[in-house]
Amino acid sequence: MKHDWKKNDKQFYLPKDKPEVIILPKFKFYSIQGKGNPNDDFFAEYIGVLYSLSYAIKMSPKQGFAPTDYFEYTVFPLEGVWDIDENAKASYNGTIDKNSLVFNLMIRQPDFVSDDFAIETIERVKKKKPNELLYKVKFETIEEGTCIQMLHSGSYNSEPESFKKMTLFANEKELKRVSQIHREIYLSDARKVSPEKLKTVLRFRVERP
Repeated sequence: MKHDWKKNDKQFYLPKDKPEVIILPKFKFYSIQGKGNPNDDFFAEYIGVLYSLSYAIKMSPKQGFAPTDYFEYTVFPLEGVWDIDENAKASYNGTIDKNSLVFNLMIRQPDFVSDDFAIETIERVKKKKPNELLYKVKFETIEEGTCIQMLHSGSYNSEPESFKKMTLFANEKELKRVSQIHREIYLSDARKVSPEKLKTVLRFRVERP
C-alpha cells in the first residue's frame, strides 16, 4: 500500500486551525541552508534542488538503483526553518527586513533512505542535473521534540496573528518557547494559489520552564 503523508501522517502535517501540543519523533531530511528574501529569484533554485533529489529517490526503482526495502510513497511537502541574522537580532525593533532572513529548507525522506543511499542519490543528480547548490545539500536526522503547531490560512505576511495565538496557548499550558526560530510546512504552492488561500503549518519548539 502506498504511504501517503496526508493519510498516514495527518497528525504531523494536517493540524487544525487552532494551537495544539505535539511531540515530533526523528525524521530524515534533505536540507539546504541559505540567507535572503524568499521573494527573490534565487529562492526558487534552492527549492528546485530539494525536489530534484526527492523525486530522484521516488523514481529510483525505474532507474534501477532503489534499496531492497523501498516502498511506494507520496513525496513529502517542503518545509522551512526560519531565523534572522545576528545583525538583525542586535537591532530588532519588532519588524523584520526579509533580506536578513536565515533559512534551512528541507523535504522529509522515507525511513528506507540510509545515509549512504542519500549521498549516492546526490552524486547521481550531480551528474544528471549539475547545480552548484547540490554541494550545499545535507542529509540529516532531526528530532523536534515537544512543539506547538497550528494551521495558518492566508498570506505569509499575516502569520504573526497565528503566532500570537500559539504564544497565548503556550502560556496557558505553562510552556516556554525555546527560541524565536520557527518551522513552516507548505501545504500550498505559492506559485499557483492566491495569498488568501495559502495553507501553512506553523510550529515552534517548547519546554517546561
